[in-house]
Amino acid sequence: MEARPRVCHSGRMKYVLMSLLARRPAHGYELHQEVEERLHGLMSSVNPGQVYATLQRLERDGLIVGADVEQSERPNKRVYELTPSGEEELRTWSQSPSPPTYFRNEFFLKLVAVGLSGIGDVGTLIGRQRRECLQALRDAEELLRSDRASDPAVALAAEALQLHLEADLEWLERCEERLAVHAPS
Repeated sequence: MEARPRVCHSGRMKYVLMSLLARRPAHGYELHQEVEERLHGLMSSVNPGQVYATLQRLERDGLIVGADVEQSERPNKRVYELTPSGEEELRTWSQSPSPPTYFRNEFFLKLVAVGLSGIGDVGTLIGRQRRECLQALRDAEELLRSDRASDPAVALAAEALQLHLEADLEWLERCEERLAVHAPS
């Protein structure tokens, strides 16, 4: 069974794009490419349409400003840069603590749903989740061995992902142990 692609939450995309624009002005295609290149394996896949929709919202909200740049051989492109209010919002967001994610995990909701409804098999669900976590863990370890890990921010993010996945795998073991104790004989 092939894993479904994860999609980056648009709230997070807003700050990723603002962070890139804090360094230098760029157009949408450049931003999408840089997100994919820098954050591949650390963040969910990013649809180019999501980048452009987020840029439109940021511009509408006055956090970035765009200007059309004429090109002789190609269609015009829109180049964006961060505004002072965008820089202030980025600074405020980046310096504030993030709330713990607690039970935002979709797997937890599926586990509860199977338990409440009796529809589906908890053991199968746990096994599939374990395979998903193991693949993601291999991907994180591969990222840590790659040239991209020379960027300290990428390496730290990959290590955080690795630790979270190891904790998820340990929790899945506990789920199996506890559910085995309560299984009907």
